[in-house]
Formats: sequence, structure tokens, C-alpha cells
Amino acid sequence: MLNLLKRFFAPKGPSLAELLADGALVVDVRTPQEYRSGHVKGSRNIPLSSLTSKVASLKKQKMPIITCCASGMRSNKAAKVLRQAGLNAHNGGAWQTVERARKEA
Repeated sequence: MLNLLKRFFAPKGPSLAELLADGALVVDVRTPQEYRSGHVKGSRNIPLSSLTSKVASLKKQKMPIITCCASGMRSNKAAKVLRQAGLNAHNGGAWQTVERARKEA
């Protein structure tokens, strides 16, 4: 029963580990101070407040983007902004979740 529910409510599309294995860019949208306290190895810190000014440079990367933050709220907003700009963006949620997925990739 639990597996059935997991499949029913599971997000569609590739997992974080699959995206990371395929070379996705991780964008941490927390403040620089938060980022310094811990972050996904190899991630790029672009605070949510300055994300729109970085869209053009992110488009040049031509790779999927995984957004992350402290809890998943800001990263969800960031992923929506990036998708509206035409990017292949995925909300990774909390940065610790993305870090665990990176270790699995």
C-alpha cells in the first residue's frame, strides 16, 4: 500500500540523482551567509533576490538546473522563475536533500 502511494504521489520526471548524474547545475538560492554555513559541493550561490538578473547567463549553460535552499520554499519559487524563462529547472528542496542525491549520483 505504501509503495502504491509513493508511486502515485511521486514527482514525474527524472530523480535528483539522475539529473545530477547527467550534469545538472545546482543553484542554491539562499543568502551568501546561509550558503557559507553549508552547501552542496559544486553548487553555485545565486540568491533568490538576484536570480532574474542571472537568467541569461544560466541559459548559456544549456543544462538542467536544480534549485535548492534551506527548506524548499525559495527553491520552489526559483524553479518557477527559471521555468517561466524557458529553462529546464527542477526544485530540489532543501540543500541537504540535494547533497544526499549528489552522493548517490
